[in-house]
Amino acid sequence: MPSEPLSQKEIEDRLRELPGWAFENDRIIRTYRLGTHFAASALVAHIASVQEELNHHSDLTLGYNTVRLSVNSHDAGGVVTDTDFALAERVESLAPAHGAS
Repeated sequence: MPSEPLSQKEIEDRLRELPGWAFENDRIIRTYRLGTHFAASALVAHIASVQEELNHHSDLTLGYNTVRLSVNSHDAGGVVTDTDFALAERVESLAPAHGAS
């Protein structure tokens, strides 16, 4: 069963609880900066593990010392849903352990 799309107001309200995250082109996005490429790679691996657990996957981009996430719900027609925020919240909780800012 597809997730229900969130309204613009719901998205804005939820983003207030996630500093650093933004809404662009029907997706929520965040870029993390890390101290090294190895730390960024480890964060990507950790995020991939969470995505498998949730069965919900973002677009992940690994840079030299950056990690960028961009996520929406394909099963809901490419819009933002509660599932996207569940993933964002999990990533926010694990990112500091990797030294991400």
